[in-house]
Amino acid sequence: MAKAEASVDLPIAADKIWNLIGGFGTLPDWLPYIPKSELSEGGRVRTLANPDGLAIIERLMAYDQNGRSYSYAILQAPFPVKNYLSTLKVKETDGGKASRVEWSGEFTPTSGTDAEASALFRGIYEDGLKALKKKISS
Repeated sequence: MAKAEASVDLPIAADKIWNLIGGFGTLPDWLPYIPKSELSEGGRVRTLANPDGLAIIERLMAYDQNGRSYSYAILQAPFPVKNYLSTLKVKETDGGKASRVEWSGEFTPTSGTDAEASALFRGIYEDGLKALKKKISS
């Protein structure tokens, strides 16, 4: 099983960051490469559109409002992996004045190596967290 992770430290309280990114349907609010998210099954499944118009379908597996985290699985996507499970988490730092956002995932490559799959998702997570940092700075 391959893994990837990325994190970013932000000079904003964790609750404020969680209010922006903590909703399962809020990716378009902070990720420019996800222009559309539609929720179904009572908010437990999201169908995303990427810039190429390809569908990514994900299922919410766990949600912890107090712990500021959620985990999701990919049901359908144009990625060379299966058994994908990812977690997005916001942690309080600097006595509540700042936060750290962590994005991690585990998955099994369907083609290529573990290292190649890990590099793909690490890049996705890093790009996403850079977009979040840019969003809160604007």
